[in-house]
Amino acid sequence: MSRVNRHSKQTKRKWPKVVGTVALVLFLAIGGYAVYLYQSVASTVGKMHSDRAPSDLRTKDIDISKAEPISILLMGVDERAGDKGRTDSLIMVTVNPHTKSMQMLSIPRDTRVEIVGKGVQDKINHAYAFGGVDMTINSVEKFLDVPIDYYVKVNMEGLQQIVDALGGVQVNSTFAFSYDGASFGEGPQTLNGQQALSYARMRYDDPRGDFGRQDRQKQVIQGIIDKGANFTSVTKIDDILGVLGTNVTTDVSFDEMKTIQSKYKDARHNIEQFSINGIGQTLDAWYWIVSEEERQAVSTRLKTHLEIK
Repeated sequence: MSRVNRHSKQTKRKWPKVVGTVALVLFLAIGGYAVYLYQSVASTVGKMHSDRAPSDLRTKDIDISKAEPISILLMGVDERAGDKGRTDSLIMVTVNPHTKSMQMLSIPRDTRVEIVGKGVQDKINHAYAFGGVDMTINSVEKFLDVPIDYYVKVNMEGLQQIVDALGGVQVNSTFAFSYDGASFGEGPQTLNGQQALSYARMRYDDPRGDFGRQDRQKQVIQGIIDKGANFTSVTKIDDILGVLGTNVTTDVSFDEMKTIQSKYKDARHNIEQFSINGIGQTLDAWYWIVSEEERQAVSTRLKTHLEIK
Protein backbone atom coordinates (compact mmCIF):
# COMPACT_ATOMS: atom_id res chain seq x y z
CA MET A 1 0.00 0.00 0.00
CA SER A 2 1.43 3.40 -0.92
CA ARG A 3 2.20 5.89 1.76
CA VAL A 4 -0.24 8.29 0.19
CA ASN A 5 -3.00 5.91 1.18
CA ARG A 6 -1.48 4.95 4.52
CA HIS A 7 -0.44 8.33 5.75
CA SER A 8 -1.41 11.97 5.22
CA LYS A 9 1.59 14.20 5.11
CA GLN A 10 1.82 17.87 5.18
CA THR A 11 3.20 20.56 2.98
CA LYS A 12 5.67 22.19 5.21
CA ARG A 13 8.68 20.18 4.21
CA LYS A 14 9.78 23.51 3.11
CA TRP A 15 13.40 22.85 2.48
CA PRO A 16 12.34 20.63 -0.46
CA LYS A 17 9.39 22.95 -0.90
CA VAL A 18 11.40 23.97 -3.90
CA VAL A 19 10.79 20.54 -5.38
CA GLY A 20 7.09 20.77 -4.53
CA THR A 21 6.99 24.07 -6.34
CA VAL A 22 8.67 22.51 -9.33
CA ALA A 23 5.90 19.89 -9.32
CA LEU A 24 3.39 22.71 -9.74
CA VAL A 25 5.43 24.10 -12.60
CA LEU A 26 5.10 20.76 -14.34
CA PHE A 27 1.43 21.48 -14.80
CA LEU A 28 2.12 24.99 -16.07
CA ALA A 29 4.87 24.11 -18.51
CA ILE A 30 4.23 22.80 -21.99
CA GLY A 31 5.85 20.69 -24.67
CA GLY A 32 9.08 18.74 -24.46
CA TYR A 33 10.48 20.97 -21.71
CA ALA A 34 7.60 19.91 -19.47
CA VAL A 35 8.47 16.27 -20.05
CA TYR A 36 12.11 17.01 -19.32
CA LEU A 37 11.23 18.77 -16.08
CA TYR A 38 8.94 15.97 -14.98
CA GLN A 39 11.60 13.33 -15.56
CA SER A 40 14.30 15.46 -13.89
CA VAL A 41 12.24 16.18 -10.79
CA ALA A 42 11.10 12.57 -10.46
CA SER A 43 14.71 11.44 -10.72
CA THR A 44 15.88 13.93 -8.09
CA VAL A 45 13.12 12.99 -5.66
CA GLY A 46 14.08 9.36 -6.15
CA LYS A 47 17.59 10.19 -4.98
CA MET A 48 16.26 12.14 -2.00
CA HIS A 49 13.62 9.63 -0.96
CA SER A 50 14.02 7.27 2.00
CA ASP A 51 10.90 5.35 2.97
CA ARG A 52 9.65 5.24 6.56
CA ALA A 53 6.70 3.55 8.25
CA PRO A 54 3.77 5.70 9.49
CA SER A 55 3.96 7.07 13.02
CA ASP A 56 2.81 4.78 15.80
CA LEU A 57 1.06 7.79 17.35
CA ARG A 58 -1.50 7.90 14.55
CA THR A 59 -4.64 6.02 15.54
CA LYS A 60 -5.83 5.83 11.94
CA ASP A 61 -4.34 6.16 8.50
CA ILE A 62 -4.46 9.60 6.97
CA ASP A 63 -4.98 10.52 3.36
CA ILE A 64 -3.37 13.66 1.98
CA SER A 65 -5.68 13.51 -1.03
CA LYS A 66 -8.39 14.55 1.46
CA ALA A 67 -6.21 17.44 2.71
CA GLU A 68 -6.02 16.28 6.30
CA PRO A 69 -3.62 18.26 8.55
CA ILE A 70 -0.09 16.83 8.65
CA SER A 71 3.20 17.33 10.47
CA ILE A 72 6.76 17.52 9.19
CA LEU A 73 9.99 17.47 11.15
CA LEU A 74 12.72 19.61 9.60
CA MET A 75 16.23 18.53 10.55
CA GLY A 76 19.22 20.68 9.76
CA VAL A 77 22.18 18.35 10.27
CA ASP A 78 25.79 19.46 10.57
CA GLU A 79 27.40 16.51 8.77
CA ARG A 80 31.02 16.68 7.75
CA ALA A 81 33.58 14.21 6.47
CA GLY A 82 34.32 11.57 9.12
CA ASP A 83 31.64 12.91 11.48
CA LYS A 84 28.04 11.69 11.57
CA GLY A 85 27.04 15.05 12.99
CA ARG A 86 24.21 16.34 15.15
CA THR A 87 21.01 18.20 14.42
CA ASP A 88 21.95 21.85 14.32
CA SER A 89 18.29 22.75 13.89
CA LEU A 90 15.03 20.96 14.73
CA ILE A 91 11.75 22.50 13.63
CA MET A 92 8.39 20.80 14.01
CA VAL A 93 5.96 22.03 11.36
CA THR A 94 2.24 21.42 11.34
CA VAL A 95 0.14 22.30 8.31
CA ASN A 96 -3.62 22.69 8.39
CA PRO A 97 -5.12 23.26 4.92
CA HIS A 98 -8.58 23.78 6.44
CA THR A 99 -7.43 26.93 8.26
CA LYS A 100 -4.80 27.62 5.57
CA SER A 101 -2.14 27.95 8.23
CA MET A 102 1.20 26.56 9.38
CA GLN A 103 2.83 26.45 12.76
CA MET A 104 6.60 26.16 13.20
CA LEU A 105 7.95 25.05 16.58
CA SER A 106 11.68 25.44 17.13
CA ILE A 107 13.10 22.87 19.55
CA PRO A 108 16.29 24.14 21.23
CA ARG A 109 19.21 21.84 20.49
CA ASP A 110 20.12 21.59 24.20
CA THR A 111 16.61 20.49 25.30
CA ARG A 112 16.92 17.61 27.78
CA VAL A 113 14.74 14.69 26.67
CA GLU A 114 14.63 10.92 26.72
CA ILE A 115 16.65 9.58 23.81
CA VAL A 116 14.35 6.76 22.69
CA GLY A 117 16.29 3.59 21.97
CA LYS A 118 19.28 4.77 23.97
CA GLY A 119 17.66 4.77 27.40
CA VAL A 120 19.25 8.02 28.59
CA GLN A 121 18.30 11.63 29.21
CA ASP A 122 20.43 13.81 26.96
CA LYS A 123 20.40 16.82 24.66
CA ILE A 124 17.92 16.29 21.86
CA ASN A 125 20.47 17.12 19.18
CA HIS A 126 22.53 14.09 20.27
CA ALA A 127 19.79 11.70 19.11
CA TYR A 128 20.99 11.97 15.52
CA ALA A 129 24.57 11.10 16.48
CA PHE A 130 23.32 8.06 18.40
CA GLY A 131 20.76 6.71 15.95
CA GLY A 132 20.26 8.94 12.93
CA VAL A 133 16.89 10.00 11.56
CA ASP A 134 14.82 7.26 13.24
CA MET A 135 16.13 7.92 16.74
CA THR A 136 15.66 11.66 16.27
CA ILE A 137 12.06 11.23 15.12
CA ASN A 138 11.25 8.77 17.91
CA SER A 139 12.74 11.08 20.53
CA VAL A 140 10.85 14.14 19.26
CA GLU A 141 7.59 12.17 19.12
CA LYS A 142 8.13 10.95 22.69
CA PHE A 143 8.89 14.46 23.91
CA LEU A 144 5.98 16.22 22.20
CA ASP A 145 3.52 13.30 22.15
CA VAL A 146 2.67 14.35 18.59
CA PRO A 147 2.98 12.16 15.47
CA ILE A 148 5.55 13.06 12.84
CA ASP A 149 4.06 12.28 9.45
CA TYR A 150 7.02 13.30 7.32
CA TYR A 151 10.58 14.43 7.76
CA VAL A 152 13.03 16.44 5.72
CA LYS A 153 16.73 16.27 6.55
CA VAL A 154 19.02 18.90 5.09
CA ASN A 155 22.78 18.99 5.32
CA MET A 156 23.50 22.47 6.69
CA GLU A 157 26.55 22.69 4.47
CA GLY A 158 24.21 22.20 1.52
CA LEU A 159 22.14 25.18 2.64
CA GLN A 160 24.70 27.43 1.04
CA GLN A 161 24.30 25.70 -2.33
CA ILE A 162 20.49 25.74 -2.10
CA VAL A 163 20.39 29.48 -1.48
CA ASP A 164 22.86 30.17 -4.28
CA ALA A 165 20.85 28.00 -6.68
CA LEU A 166 17.80 30.14 -5.86
CA GLY A 167 19.73 33.37 -6.44
CA GLY A 168 19.79 34.43 -2.78
CA VAL A 169 17.14 34.88 -0.06
CA GLN A 170 15.75 37.85 1.82
CA VAL A 171 15.89 38.17 5.61
CA ASN A 172 15.24 40.92 8.15
CA SER A 173 17.89 41.15 10.88
CA THR A 174 16.88 42.69 14.21
CA PHE A 175 20.43 43.89 14.88
CA ALA A 176 23.79 44.29 13.18
CA PHE A 177 26.49 41.65 13.72
CA SER A 178 29.43 39.88 12.13
CA TYR A 179 30.08 36.15 12.11
CA ASP A 180 32.38 33.77 10.28
CA GLY A 181 33.71 36.47 7.98
CA ALA A 182 30.29 37.87 7.06
CA SER A 183 28.75 41.16 8.24
CA PHE A 184 25.03 41.87 8.54
CA GLY A 185 23.32 45.20 8.98
CA GLU A 186 20.07 45.79 10.79
CA GLY A 187 16.94 45.50 8.68
CA PRO A 188 15.96 43.79 5.41
CA GLN A 189 18.75 42.40 3.22
CA THR A 190 19.42 39.78 0.57
CA LEU A 191 21.92 37.05 1.39
CA ASN A 192 23.91 34.72 -0.80
CA GLY A 193 24.52 31.11 0.21
CA GLN A 194 27.60 31.65 2.40
CA GLN A 195 26.01 34.62 4.12
CA ALA A 196 22.78 32.70 4.75
CA LEU A 197 24.73 29.85 6.34
CA SER A 198 26.59 32.25 8.64
CA TYR A 199 23.37 34.15 9.41
CA ALA A 200 21.64 30.91 10.42
CA ARG A 201 24.51 29.62 12.58
CA MET A 202 25.50 32.54 14.83
CA ARG A 203 24.25 32.31 18.40
CA TYR A 204 26.89 33.23 21.00
CA ASP A 205 26.81 36.96 20.18
CA ASP A 206 23.03 37.00 20.04
CA PRO A 207 21.42 38.49 23.17
CA ARG A 208 18.74 35.80 22.88
CA GLY A 209 21.24 32.98 22.38
CA ASP A 210 19.90 29.88 20.67
CA PHE A 211 16.41 31.38 20.44
CA GLY A 212 17.73 34.24 18.35
CA ARG A 213 19.48 31.77 16.11
CA GLN A 214 16.27 29.76 15.75
CA ASP A 215 14.48 32.88 14.56
CA ARG A 216 17.17 33.54 11.97
CA GLN A 217 17.05 29.94 10.78
CA LYS A 218 13.29 30.26 10.29
CA GLN A 219 13.84 33.49 8.35
CA VAL A 220 16.17 31.65 5.97
CA ILE A 221 13.66 28.80 5.65
CA GLN A 222 10.89 31.31 4.90
CA GLY A 223 13.16 33.00 2.36
CA ILE A 224 13.73 29.68 0.62
CA ILE A 225 9.99 28.96 0.64
CA ASP A 226 9.17 32.35 -0.87
CA LYS A 227 11.90 32.14 -3.49
CA GLY A 228 11.07 28.52 -4.33
CA ALA A 229 7.44 29.46 -4.87
CA ASN A 230 8.46 32.06 -7.44
CA PHE A 231 7.98 30.86 -11.00
CA THR A 232 11.23 32.53 -12.11
CA SER A 233 13.18 30.02 -9.97
CA VAL A 234 12.55 27.45 -12.70
CA THR A 235 15.21 29.13 -14.82
CA LYS A 236 17.73 27.55 -12.45
CA ILE A 237 16.00 24.18 -12.28
CA ASP A 238 19.09 22.13 -13.08
CA ASP A 239 21.12 23.82 -10.35
CA ILE A 240 18.30 23.49 -7.82
CA LEU A 241 17.69 19.82 -8.54
CA GLY A 242 21.39 19.03 -8.40
CA VAL A 243 21.76 20.63 -4.97
CA LEU A 244 18.61 19.01 -3.55
CA GLY A 245 19.57 15.57 -4.80
CA THR A 246 22.86 15.58 -2.88
CA ASN A 247 21.87 17.50 0.27
CA VAL A 248 18.29 16.58 1.12
CA THR A 249 16.76 13.33 2.37
CA THR A 250 13.01 12.93 2.91
CA ASP A 251 10.31 10.29 3.14
CA VAL A 252 7.98 12.38 0.97
CA SER A 253 7.54 10.63 -2.37
CA PHE A 254 7.18 12.42 -5.69
CA ASP A 255 3.46 11.65 -5.90
CA GLU A 256 2.98 12.95 -2.35
CA MET A 257 4.85 16.14 -3.21
CA LYS A 258 2.50 16.76 -6.12
CA THR A 259 -0.54 16.14 -3.91
CA ILE A 260 0.82 18.35 -1.13
CA GLN A 261 1.58 21.13 -3.58
CA SER A 262 -1.97 20.97 -4.86
CA LYS A 263 -3.84 20.58 -1.56
CA TYR A 264 -1.71 22.46 0.99
CA LYS A 265 0.04 25.29 -0.87
CA ASP A 266 -2.16 28.11 0.50
CA ALA A 267 -1.02 27.41 4.06
CA ARG A 268 2.38 28.97 3.39
CA HIS A 269 0.83 32.44 3.45
CA ASN A 270 -0.08 32.17 7.15
CA ILE A 271 2.88 30.92 9.18
CA GLU A 272 2.98 31.23 12.97
CA GLN A 273 6.35 30.64 14.63
CA PHE A 274 6.86 29.84 18.29
CA SER A 275 9.37 28.31 20.70
CA ILE A 276 9.17 26.09 23.75
CA ASN A 277 9.83 27.81 27.08
CA GLY A 278 12.20 26.48 29.69
CA ILE A 279 15.19 27.34 31.89
CA GLY A 280 18.89 26.78 31.45
CA GLN A 281 20.37 24.43 34.02
CA THR A 282 23.75 22.78 34.48
CA LEU A 283 23.65 19.10 35.46
CA ASP A 284 26.37 16.89 33.96
CA ALA A 285 26.26 19.47 31.14
CA TRP A 286 24.23 22.56 30.29
CA TYR A 287 20.62 21.76 29.30
CA TRP A 288 17.41 23.51 28.38
CA ILE A 289 14.91 22.16 30.91
CA VAL A 290 11.25 22.19 29.86
CA SER A 291 8.62 21.84 32.60
CA GLU A 292 5.94 19.18 32.26
CA GLU A 293 3.30 21.91 32.20
CA GLU A 294 4.99 23.67 29.27
CA ARG A 295 5.58 20.41 27.43
CA GLN A 296 1.90 19.50 27.68
CA ALA A 297 0.81 23.00 26.62
CA VAL A 298 2.97 22.82 23.49
CA SER A 299 1.76 19.30 22.77
CA THR A 300 -1.87 20.39 23.06
CA ARG A 301 -1.28 23.35 20.77
CA LEU A 302 0.23 21.16 18.05
CA LYS A 303 -2.48 18.51 18.39
CA THR A 304 -5.17 21.19 18.12
CA HIS A 305 -3.64 22.48 14.90
CA LEU A 306 -3.44 18.91 13.59
CA GLU A 307 -7.06 18.37 14.63
CA ILE A 308 -6.08 15.43 16.81
CA LYS A 309 -8.60 14.85 19.56
